[in-house]
Amino acid sequence: MKLLIVSDIHGNLAALEAVLAAEPQRDAVAFCGDVVDYGPQPVECLRWVRESADHAVRGNHDNAVGFDMDCQCMGTFREYSVATRAWHRTLLDQTDYEFLRQLPTLDLFEWERKHFRMAHATPQGDLFEYLSVEQWRDRIVGVDADFILLGHTHVQGVQTFGTITVVNPGSVGLARDRQGEACYAIFQDGQMQLKRIPYDVECTIAAMRAAPLPHQVIDGMAVALTGIR
Repeated sequence: MKLLIVSDIHGNLAALEAVLAAEPQRDAVAFCGDVVDYGPQPVECLRWVRESADHAVRGNHDNAVGFDMDCQCMGTFREYSVATRAWHRTLLDQTDYEFLRQLPTLDLFEWERKHFRMAHATPQGDLFEYLSVEQWRDRIVGVDADFILLGHTHVQGVQTFGTITVVNPGSVGLARDRQGEACYAIFQDGQMQLKRIPYDVECTIAAMRAAPLPHQVIDGMAVALTGIR
């Protein structure tokens, strides 16, 4: 039995399709939040999550799009988020908005007799705080779970503290630790595995260049996707 764990798709359909092609056999999907903002195909990605994710939580960008609020992202990415969010809000319909709004901030589920606790940014269900791997140990005190699944930082990681394993699958659509690859995780036969796979970044960038966005946003996103200036 295979559990596919994905996070931070951010409207990047080419990256999502690469993951799905690499893992055609999957028994369930867990989504750690942020399907919208940044990328050029929010509608297609959101509807895949809605139709395919057995477990899903709301990310800060999902919250921002769904409720027309600030996502509280950092640095130059704030400009990219504001611009792409305004565009994305013209593409989504009422059903999409309702789906984003009703996503929980915390999901507890069982898989292969293991207890999972899933949230976007922190084990407590916060949407905005950026936790480094070094902060994980302190933030799981008092938490009852075998596995804690987090997203938000766009950086893969896995560490075990006693009986609890904390996992960040990384970002499918906008990896910050190795651009040009889609990151995810697999839990199968009692083992957690971090994985990453190349995807057609130029396809994503071409779709961005066709979007009604300021040139500086498109150019900035191209750098973020490729790491090439």
